[in-house]
Amino acid sequence: MKVGVSGTGKMGSAIATRLLASGFEVIVWNRTPAKTKPLVDAGATSVPSPAELAARADVIITILTDANAIDSVYSGANGILSADVNGKLVIEMSTVRPETEKALAERVTARGAGFVECPVGGTTGPAKEGKLFGFIGGADAEVARARPVLEKLCRRLEHVGPVGAGASMKLAINLPLVVFWQAFGEALALCRELGVDPQRMADMFGDSSGGTNALKNRLGPVAQALGGQEVPGTYDVDSMRKDMRTMLELAGTRGVELPVTAAALACYDEGASAGIGSMDGANQSAYWRSRKS
Repeated sequence: MKVGVSGTGKMGSAIATRLLASGFEVIVWNRTPAKTKPLVDAGATSVPSPAELAARADVIITILTDANAIDSVYSGANGILSADVNGKLVIEMSTVRPETEKALAERVTARGAGFVECPVGGTTGPAKEGKLFGFIGGADAEVARARPVLEKLCRRLEHVGPVGAGASMKLAINLPLVVFWQAFGEALALCRELGVDPQRMADMFGDSSGGTNALKNRLGPVAQALGGQEVPGTYDVDSMRKDMRTMLELAGTRGVELPVTAAALACYDEGASAGIGSMDGANQSAYWRSRKS
């Protein structure tokens, strides 16, 4: 089976790497062609446009930054939908609003292709190991078509409803995580005068009811961030800010208030202004711990 991956950023590259290791023939496209070189060296085929990727692949995976990027890759010049996609399957894995996925599904299915959404929980490490958590939205028949690919990427798949349901679930899953890194920083600020070693501090929180799975699984990078190192982001501060804005936009359409999320976003905006936007979320905790009011 030929699988095309459009968007080879951190997660897209990790997903493509996993697919290659699982025996799929992988075709890749990225707006910056040089970023596909490691994948080409590993056996993937790089193409010059999303249209050519769509023409050559049986299954098309997209994992893109936001709704604008999705519109460009699908409907721009030489976009995916400028190719003949009749009978193909699109798996859309970006973290965006449900309305974005629904509108895209209409355009894709109008061209004769199948469509499912499957945003995922997890970062690049789990992606390369096939241990993501996938939240699927789509019709039963199309979900069944997508499973042979998604089962190679995910340790757990949950079909949560029609198209749009996966996007809602992914945003909901991300919400406590992004709020946690800010709350963790505030907790650390309360005890920064103790002078406890960062590794020990991270370990104590990780072994308590105050520690999330994200903290417990990443004690090393967290300790590095608390020790003053700028840890490159697998899920960075700017991505968290983008997701929080999306959460708040969705809440607004549903008559729901997210006061904690709104307050956390303001704190993350401050952190980004201080220069940690490209850094891991743990750097937000480290920033707030050392921040002077």
